[in-house]
Amino acid sequence: MKLAIGADHGGFSLKEVLKKHLEEQGYEVEDFGTYDTASCHYPVYAEKVARAVAENRAQLGILVCGTGIGMSIAANKIKGIRAAAVSDCFTAQATREHNDSNVLCLGERTVGPGLAMRIVDTWLNAAFLGGRHQTRVDMISALEK
Repeated sequence: MKLAIGADHGGFSLKEVLKKHLEEQGYEVEDFGTYDTASCHYPVYAEKVARAVAENRAQLGILVCGTGIGMSIAANKIKGIRAAAVSDCFTAQATREHNDSNVLCLGERTVGPGLAMRIVDTWLNAAFLGGRHQTRVDMISALEK
């Protein structure tokens, strides 16, 4: 599976930890930046990762900023993206199973590296349940029209 990953300066360190963790598990990871801790603008990286997912150049995306919230707001502006900012494993699983989220947003200032790796693993190992949830996802997609 190919994953797109990106971060701003506030999420750079955690992005690097997650990228290494994912590559060690055999995932193909395309890093859309940023590549250091110099101040930058999170919407730039949110758009790059979200477009890679929306255009099927990556199956899923992961974004990291200080809280994950800014990244999720920006990524959700791209048609076809269902980005979720999460800070626990239950929510990570639920957003894949119920919302078919395709971009996970994390906050370097809100979760430590160990928890972040568990959240990512939980999210990647969960699967969309479909059924009644598909109707709701279709309703969300209809809002983009």
